[in-house]
Amino acid sequence: MLKRMDRIKRQFKDVNYLQAAKRAYDDKPLQCSLYVTDQCNLDCSYCTEYDNTQEHPSLEDLKARLRHIRSLGTLRIALVGGEPLLHPDIVEIVRYARDLQFSTSLTTNAFPLSRTLISELEEAGLEVMQISVDRMTPSAITKKTLKSVAGRIEMMAQSSIKLHITGTICADTIDEARFVLDYGLSRGIPTEVRLVHAGPDQVMRVNPATKQQQRQIIMDMIARKRDGQKVHTSDAILQYQLDLIDGRAREDDWICAAGYKLFFVSAKGKFLECSMRPTERDILDMTVEDLKEYYRRKSCQDGCGVYCAVSTSLYTAQPFKFIRGEIAPRVKQVVREFGVMKAVDRA
Repeated sequence: MLKRMDRIKRQFKDVNYLQAAKRAYDDKPLQCSLYVTDQCNLDCSYCTEYDNTQEHPSLEDLKARLRHIRSLGTLRIALVGGEPLLHPDIVEIVRYARDLQFSTSLTTNAFPLSRTLISELEEAGLEVMQISVDRMTPSAITKKTLKSVAGRIEMMAQSSIKLHITGTICADTIDEARFVLDYGLSRGIPTEVRLVHAGPDQVMRVNPATKQQQRQIIMDMIARKRDGQKVHTSDAILQYQLDLIDGRAREDDWICAAGYKLFFVSAKGKFLECSMRPTERDILDMTVEDLKEYYRRKSCQDGCGVYCAVSTSLYTAQPFKFIRGEIAPRVKQVVREFGVMKAVDRA
C-alpha cells in the first residue's frame, strides 16, 4: 500500500501549472501525442485509430522523433496508439522519454497490463496512465469494458503511477456511463466520461433523443467535482460539453491551438495537426515557426470533440481563468483524501 504522502504526490503528478504557464506566453509547444504503434489487440467498430497491417515503428525511429519533439521545446509527451503497450520496447520508450525530461503519460485499454509490466513502467518513470473504457460490459460495438479489466485497474491503483479512467458517452454507452463514473470515483480513482469524439465529418454521434440524459451526466460530474470528488476533467471542458449538448457555438471564444501548442505524430512519423487532421509533413522537418502557422481559427472548431485540443486552446486563450477554475476543486480533493485516509487509519 502507498503511504499517505505518496498518495498525495501521485494525485498531482499531472499538474504543473508553473511549467505549463511558460507555454501560455511563449511560442513553444506544450504537449505532443506520439503514436508508438498503429496496432491494437481490440477491434472496436467505431475506432479509426488502429491498423494491424502496419509494423511497429523501430525503437531508434521513435527515439529520433522524441529527441526532435523535445528540441521544439515540448514539455509533455503522451504515448498513444493503437495500443501502446503492444510495442515490444514500450518500457524503454518510457525510460528514454523520461531521460529527455518529458512529463510522460500513456493511454491504454489495459488488456496487456500485468504486475510485471506495471512494475517495469513504474521503474522506467511513467508518471500518468489513462485507462480508456467505454462501458461496464462488452457489446457488439466495443470490448473496452470495465468488467474485462477491473482486476488490472485494481493492480494499477496500488502503483505510484497516477491512474485515471476515461469513459465515453454515445448511443451504445450512455446507459452505462454513470456506472463507469461511479466505479472509479467510489474507489478514489480520478475518472471522467465524455461525449464521444466527432469523426472527420464533424458529426457528434450521440442520439439527440438522449440529450437530457447526456446533460444529467455532465451536470453530475460538475457537482461531484465541486464536492471534491476526483472528476478527471477541467471545469472548462465540462462547460464546453454542456454547450455541445445544448447546441451553443463556442468557436468565437478561442483560437484553435492544435498543431501548435498541442500536436500529434503518427506511427509513420508524420505530423498531425490533431488526431483528426493528418498531414504529409515529417515531424523531423518541423520547426517552431512551422507549428506557429497552425495557431488560427479553423473551420472544424465548431463542435470539435477532440477535447485535448479544445482544452489546450482554452488554456492558451485564458490561462489564469483556466487555472483559477481548477484550484478550489484540487484543494477539496486533498482535504477529502486526508479525510478518507484518516478514517482508514482509525479503522
